[in-house]
Amino acid sequence: MHSSSILSIALLAASGLVLFLYAVSRLALALRHVAGERVKGALDRFTKTVPAAILTGTVVTTLLDSSSVVIILAIALVSSGALPFRNSLGVVLGANIGTTISSQLFAFDLGQYAVVAMLPGLLLLSLSKKRNGRTAGRALFCFGLLFFSLFLIGEAAAPLKEYRGVEAWLLKLESPIRGAGAGALLTLVLQSSSATLGMVIKLAGKGLVTLPAGVAVMLGAELGTCSDTLLATIGRGRPALKTGLFHLFFNIISISLGLLLIEPFTALVLRLAGENDVDRQIAHAHVLFNVTGVLLFAPLVPLCQRALDAWLPEEKPAAKPAPVRAV
Repeated sequence: MHSSSILSIALLAASGLVLFLYAVSRLALALRHVAGERVKGALDRFTKTVPAAILTGTVVTTLLDSSSVVIILAIALVSSGALPFRNSLGVVLGANIGTTISSQLFAFDLGQYAVVAMLPGLLLLSLSKKRNGRTAGRALFCFGLLFFSLFLIGEAAAPLKEYRGVEAWLLKLESPIRGAGAGALLTLVLQSSSATLGMVIKLAGKGLVTLPAGVAVMLGAELGTCSDTLLATIGRGRPALKTGLFHLFFNIISISLGLLLIEPFTALVLRLAGENDVDRQIAHAHVLFNVTGVLLFAPLVPLCQRALDAWLPEEKPAAKPAPVRAV
């Protein structure tokens, strides 16, 4: 591999990754500005039961395009007392379903059509005199930029097929532990499971990543995404900490089961996905894994709540000192 080829591939891939991370952060911010108060109201009103909370978490995550944002928002609401801790558990589960919508979109080759969203978004952002109009334009522009950045990453990856060293290294990710470790580390560094899954799906679309490797990396990305939600619990009190710990325990248990059963799970994905390309198979695997995990955990939510309440009971306010009587 020539050094000039390495440099051009690295620069193009890095450019795509930087644009992707920028688009994700700005899109989440713009969507929160547009729907922030409505989201808070929905989390308060429609989370009274576990099924309703799961559905609300799914819908809100789909709208905001970030499970981390929704879980961090739930943690903040729990900390402020606006959302009961028990209601937040269903929201966490729903967020894990909602985040799979992104992987389904990433599996479509929409990068070449990104201008369809970017141009109207740029016009709205530049010409609108109202703040809501500019925010909507920013969201639309970043939505298009998201797919354009993935297109750049895919184009950068295409020449790698010619180099056996790169292909051999990517094949090593088929080892469940190695693939999961790579996915967790990459997500931890990028602070975005969407970026990890987006890159894996695009690499799979170029024939560089197999389904077993993609599934292993996907499992690791699910674990890596816990880092920012745990950081959000720092200094927010025990109810918020319990919400973050529930997210961590849910992911650890479901990922452990996924690693233990990765071979039959991959075979099931192949049977259900049929003759689809590997990128679509990985996207379907993400949906199947997360939905199955939520269905298994949903009946256990009351038990998890009681266990966490017993482990981290509410802090009692300090007793006021008795007044000193004058002699």
